[in-house]
Amino acid sequence: MRIVALLLTTLAGLTSFCQDHGQLALIPVPVNVTINAGHFELPKTILIEARDQQGLTPALEDLKAHLSIPTGYPVTVTTQPRTDATIRLVLNKTAEATLGAEGYFLSVTPDAILIRANQPAGLFYGIQTLLQLLPKEIESRTAVNRTAWQAPCVTISDYPRFGWRGLMLDVSRHFFTKQEVKDFIDEMVKYKFNLLHMHLTDDEGWRIEVKGLPNLTKTGAWSVKRVGSFGTFPDPAPNEPRDYGGFYTADDIRELVQYAKDRFVNILPEVDVPGHSLAAIASYPELSCTPGADKYHVRSGEKIMDWHKGGGFSALYDNTLCPANEKIYPFLDTVFTTIAALFPFGYIHVGGDECAKNFWEKSDAVKQLMQKQHLKNMEEVQSYFEKRVEKIVESKGKKVIGWDEILEGGLAPNAAVMSWRGVKGGIAAAKLGHQVVMSPTTFFYLDYMQGDAAIEPPVYASLRLKTTYSYEPVPDSVDPKLIIGGQANLWTEQIYNVRHMQYMIWPRSMAVAECLWSPKEKKDWNNFATRVEGLLPRMDVEQVKYARSMFDATITPTKDVAAFDSLTVALSTEVSGLDIYYSFDNSNPDNFYPKYSGTLSIPKDATMLKVITYRDGKPIGRQIDVPVLDLQRRAGVREPLSTGD
Repeated sequence: MRIVALLLTTLAGLTSFCQDHGQLALIPVPVNVTINAGHFELPKTILIEARDQQGLTPALEDLKAHLSIPTGYPVTVTTQPRTDATIRLVLNKTAEATLGAEGYFLSVTPDAILIRANQPAGLFYGIQTLLQLLPKEIESRTAVNRTAWQAPCVTISDYPRFGWRGLMLDVSRHFFTKQEVKDFIDEMVKYKFNLLHMHLTDDEGWRIEVKGLPNLTKTGAWSVKRVGSFGTFPDPAPNEPRDYGGFYTADDIRELVQYAKDRFVNILPEVDVPGHSLAAIASYPELSCTPGADKYHVRSGEKIMDWHKGGGFSALYDNTLCPANEKIYPFLDTVFTTIAALFPFGYIHVGGDECAKNFWEKSDAVKQLMQKQHLKNMEEVQSYFEKRVEKIVESKGKKVIGWDEILEGGLAPNAAVMSWRGVKGGIAAAKLGHQVVMSPTTFFYLDYMQGDAAIEPPVYASLRLKTTYSYEPVPDSVDPKLIIGGQANLWTEQIYNVRHMQYMIWPRSMAVAECLWSPKEKKDWNNFATRVEGLLPRMDVEQVKYARSMFDATITPTKDVAAFDSLTVALSTEVSGLDIYYSFDNSNPDNFYPKYSGTLSIPKDATMLKVITYRDGKPIGRQIDVPVLDLQRRAGVREPLSTGD
């Protein structure tokens, strides 16, 4: 009986691992994977051999916790060679060129586990892959009653495609605590991200302590609390308490930098100038050239910009540092002195995006600057500013990187560009010989809705998981060596808490991770979707929130102009193998309702379309209810004529 039970357990394990490397739930997919016969089972006493622990101590402590807490097994780490070691972590005496600084070799046999690498970072990434091979309960923060902890026997050789694999967390619009940032780092490294971009300043808050400029955190870090649709709030009353926000002290930053370094993550700090600077101006109004700036306050979500249809914008309040105001340059020198001392990473991000220039156009000081410096337009005014900022940053021993607007009017000579307005800025910068990080809104903006607008937290644009996964970071027309990597951005105007932040990040960041780590030829959407589904239960175990939008129906209404603006609706799914059921009679559909098989015509008097997805007779996606009027608006159908008198 025991033999039969053991056989069934083994077969179940082999089935779950699927003897096809594409079905192993590994993200990002490794460069080379060979699945071998059999499995490895964690012994009741675990011994980790790591002869050279320099730079690995925190990683080893994390591995010990992962292995000991859920299993209840004792875990010991030794620097001595041991023939009975459960897991061996080995630094190559002679570097293997193909592995580089972050690559690794992983071997799992029935008897032991070996991870080899040229550098400690490679061992760390090998550990992340090993943990994905173990059962999902390995992510539990409490002991789990499980009879066996097995991993499939595999041989893996792996290394990244790009050196810059980033995620941006906007801590300005809504403040996230030091511990919340640490938790963010813990999650991103599971998928081999190596750069955290912290958006530290904006109109809504200044989040870093600067010695000699106390008002930046005394005033600039605090606003009036608002909950609801950001950007639509009324102006705060004078007596409303400004106690919502926070900031990081110098010690907080040092702690975060070390925490990230221990996990082989660099932190890129951003001070967004000259636009997006209302928190700085509210703290020090003399940085503005606009009369009345002393009445400005840190933004709480009220409307401060006028966005024009078809593109373009103007400011309702002057949220810019004035390039013609000589006071801003010693101010920025002080700020960047602090930033450079706290963040060891070689770049400082200086923003440069969405700088409204309508107040500059009215400024006598700016007009005088243009005449003195022979500047022809406002773009050249900003370029003048950016070049002076670059000199300040470089004087601190750092390089400048900014959003692609810094190209306009002439790029500072040594600046790198983060291309966010599509890919054109990245292409232009690369053709000028500048290094580029690709971060286009069309693929890598994680604050966009990821499912149907009827059920997603409302934002002005959508980005499905499949679209994110489809991105190729290197344009055909540029030197690939100048594309140093990519980055996904999470802007937090509409994100008030950690659970919503997690929901927006996962699983789309998994797609980003694979775009930036794995070989281009390894990418396969259907395979990736299967692996995502295999990893989601792990996130359930560790209680990390994520979106299941990939299982929802995609609803595409189209107007038929030839038929007097009548409406048809196409339904589809990102994930293959799902069935879609629908109703027009206001009742909630299930798998006994009509099954979608082709384009739908809307019944004459119907007011609501409801759809839901199923797999194998069980619901898998969310029910989506869309009023017919909303479908008409989406398709651009003309409003029906009124029948009233």
